[in-house]
Amino acid sequence: MPFTLSAILLSFLGASSATAATVYLAGDSTMAKTSGGSNTQGWGEYLLYSLPSSYVVSNKAIGGRSARSFTREGRFQAIANVVQSGDWVVVEFGHNDGGSLTPTDNGRTDCFGDGAQTCNTVYNGVAETVLTYPAYYKNAAKLFLDKGAKVILSSATPNNICETGTCVWGPSRFDYYAWLATSQLGGTSAGVYHVAHGQYAAQAMKALGTTTVNAHYPNDHTHTDAYMANVMAASFVLGLKCGTSALGAAVKNSTASLTVTYLGPCIAFNGTIPI
Repeated sequence: MPFTLSAILLSFLGASSATAATVYLAGDSTMAKTSGGSNTQGWGEYLLYSLPSSYVVSNKAIGGRSARSFTREGRFQAIANVVQSGDWVVVEFGHNDGGSLTPTDNGRTDCFGDGAQTCNTVYNGVAETVLTYPAYYKNAAKLFLDKGAKVILSSATPNNICETGTCVWGPSRFDYYAWLATSQLGGTSAGVYHVAHGQYAAQAMKALGTTTVNAHYPNDHTHTDAYMANVMAASFVLGLKCGTSALGAAVKNSTASLTVTYLGPCIAFNGTIPI
């Protein structure tokens, strides 16, 4: 039967509607394509292998950034300028957010606190009001939610928890802050989801053991090689799959195929404030 103009248009519209979404990644070197020097890789480059081919992963992570510097440099806004309804944004910081603003401000340290606290500083000769980590997370999420996107506020992967010869991990305040920001924004009902990536990554490292883990941090205790970057990506995917988001439901891996590996079972961060 010959194609009519309306049939061609319907075919085009059907193909367009079949296109899923773009998943934007906002983070630091542990997520970025270019990680911490030679022989290292960030986990964000491996996420696409767990998603259907109709999803596009756009990795906007960049080394040396914190939630504060990513904000100041306009990188969250740049994502908000292109994100569309139905897209996803994964936000994951923490490695560069600690420290002190005095005596020298490195431009990355957040104001200490879990809410609306602010700190006044001068960075590169410019006065700046510094917000808390949860505030930066929430402000970024609101940019994306206003565009109709869904947001995942993730806790950071830990440093190598096995470098002393024993694999030991406990949540930092940033693990709690990521959970808190998600909760304060309204959680799943508002289109904001939390992945306890730090806890899932630590679980995977404990299962792999010290010899394997230490072999795959080639330069320092923060930046992974390709093997461990894939482990970090897989632990994030397990966190997605164990959650309630539509992105987790779209993951190609089955929960069983993930949990029977070194990744371990589904777990949940309970929001306890770390000591």
